Amino acid sequence: MNKQDLVEAVAKELKTSKAGGERAVNAVLCGISKGVKKDKNVQLIGFGTFSVKKRKARTGRNPQTGETIKISASRTVGFKVGKKLKDMV
Repeated sequence: MNKQDLVEAVAKELKTSKAGGERAVNAVLCGISKGVKKDKNVQLIGFGTFSVKKRKARTGRNPQTGETIKISASRTVGFKVGKKLKDMV
């Protein structure tokens, strides 16, 4: 399922137009993004938790040349699936 499929499913569930479904999906995604940026954690009970994770600096290899390169420390977003979703899958 891609974003367009999700928009159509939301629009059908809400009995609204595709434009209304897209606004709903975009609002949820924007809320999650802002929540992770501000609070470092967004917990949706039964679905999962989005959280900021730190990656340590490490060494890697350039796959084209085989040269060793230094990869700096960074932050990324992680997702831990909730029990209800896990049981569905």
